[in-house]
Amino acid sequence: LPSFAAENLRPGAEQKVVFITARVHPGETPSSFVCQGIIDFLVSHHPIAKVLRDHLVFKIAPMLNPDGVYLGNYRCSLMGFDLNRHWANPSPWAHPTLHGVKQLIIDMYNNPKINLEFYIDIHAHSTMMNGFMYGNIFEDEERFQRQAVFPKLLCQNAEDFSYSSTSFNRDAVKAGTGRRFLGGLLNDRSYCYTLEVSFYSYVLDGPTSAVPYTEEAYMKLGRNVARTFLDYYRLNSLVERPPATTPKTR
Repeated sequence: LPSFAAENLRPGAEQKVVFITARVHPGETPSSFVCQGIIDFLVSHHPIAKVLRDHLVFKIAPMLNPDGVYLGNYRCSLMGFDLNRHWANPSPWAHPTLHGVKQLIIDMYNNPKINLEFYIDIHAHSTMMNGFMYGNIFEDEERFQRQAVFPKLLCQNAEDFSYSSTSFNRDAVKAGTGRRFLGGLLNDRSYCYTLEVSFYSYVLDGPTSAVPYTEEAYMKLGRNVARTFLDYYRLNSLVERPPATTPKTR
């Protein structure tokens, strides 16, 4: 094995963790396809996926609201709660999935051997086009600038991702969301985002060239999200390249 293999699994090694959640709003079905794209890519034999597995730990909760999905609800759980407003104090009885995931995140955050570096919550948007992100606002300008790096890199990798639609806010209405709550809980080396993707289309060259989203296009966005971690952590040099073919001599 190469010397860099499974760096994050060596005894005593410090783990860099990327935590991804999806489908907290059951009606936002595109988020499941994006999440599926991330999962399929990460477990594949792709050389980039192998490098990512060797250097990062991905924790993925692909469906935070399974009872709402089963019932065909658009936004709420079985108990009628919008789970994405209860991150601050989830009840183990009324919001069990949220309570469990939050406890896991807190346990990892308190573990000195784990660096919880990213939290990304995947949603779908009913009025805007393309993929885009919401991030948090911080008083520390340098931290704020660092937070913009990942969406800028994703914009370079995914033609349907829009950095111009990406915004950073501290809207009081969103205070109970995963992105807002965890952004205030975790340290200044953790980045928390909401990844939104349009229900219907993305624009490539202006408002007249809208391309309808398909399941495959959503999954492609997911693959591009995963690939962007390679650029973010500057691991490109570790990707095994296919051997160059030698032209046959006559």
